[in-house]
Amino acid sequence: MKILAVDLGKARTGLAVCDENEVLASPAGVVAEWNREKLLQKVAAEAARLAVGEIVVGLPRNMDGSEGESARNARAFAERLRGLVPVPVTMQDERGTTITAHNYLNDTDTRGKKRKAVVDAVAATVILQDYLTYRRNRAGR
Repeated sequence: MKILAVDLGKARTGLAVCDENEVLASPAGVVAEWNREKLLQKVAAEAARLAVGEIVVGLPRNMDGSEGESARNARAFAERLRGLVPVPVTMQDERGTTITAHNYLNDTDTRGKKRKAVVDAVAATVILQDYLTYRRNRAGR
């Protein structure tokens, strides 16, 4: 099943999607949108266009596992999205994903404007790959 991941941001929201076999997550773009209502509509439209069977929203917990304002915003976004799409919307802990995304971009020597344009989609890809690993591990039990 194809799954869409969302790395929610204030100005830019990264998207990633996996293949039907749930093996590989790939960047699916960045939505530049400040308005939450418009962002919700754009993410729902992208989910429909990609014909995904599930959406995973990154949950930005603090390093100690607690949840602050960003996590509350992500939960509220996911709840609103559930009302707009006919597929399950789940949450995935995203601690450390932005750091991992920056490390990947360092490894590929991606700098400047290009880096800013792709870092959110790369972070969404890390979120989705972590979720796919979680699903495989859970299925193997």
